[in-house]
Amino acid sequence: MDAVIKNFPPHAEKGEKIAETKSYMDKPATDRPSQEEVENAVRTLLRWTGDDIAREGLVETPKRVAKAYREMFSGYDQCPAEELGRTFEEVQGYNDMVLIKDISFHSHCEHHMVPIIGKAHVAYLPDGKVVGLSKIARVVDIFARRLQTQEAMTAQIAHVIQDVLKPRGVAVLVEAEHMCMAMRGIRKQGSVTLTTTFTGAYREDLQEQARFMTMLRDNHR
Repeated sequence: MDAVIKNFPPHAEKGEKIAETKSYMDKPATDRPSQEEVENAVRTLLRWTGDDIAREGLVETPKRVAKAYREMFSGYDQCPAEELGRTFEEVQGYNDMVLIKDISFHSHCEHHMVPIIGKAHVAYLPDGKVVGLSKIARVVDIFARRLQTQEAMTAQIAHVIQDVLKPRGVAVLVEAEHMCMAMRGIRKQGSVTLTTTFTGAYREDLQEQARFMTMLRDNHR
């Protein structure tokens, strides 16, 4: 089984053991090098660009890059399932769609380590309980602050919400621009990639999918 599948196994189908879907819900195992090793690695990359690592503007760059990476990849130190742990059951009988749209995020492509910039739109159908709206945004941030593919991130967001909250269904749409397309290779600026994942009622009922997409379209006018 390759590394991508290990990081986000498909949502468990009926009859499968829920333990098989746990790995993407936890903090990934990390074995970080020392600060000195990181700074030396950055110096090597600076030399690879052809620049002079001794010039004034680059002397502090290795330390700054190490600090920036700690922030940009802080998702490896956080557990998305923990963010969804506190729910509210006093919903006055509300059981219709909860949609949080336009959740902005910055991630990094796992193939070239350049930015992915976009928005996530997340909806779920409650089954007796809801979660704080900010917690959904936090889940998006945790997965975004790791090396990613957009496809993997979309599935991870949907499945952790489904497995922890156990709603009647989850719908996730992610739209993003990939700097690996804009800055290198084909160099096509402004190209946006859309990915979706549906679980439960959203997967089984095309009308629910259509309602989700219609609400997104109507609110983007």
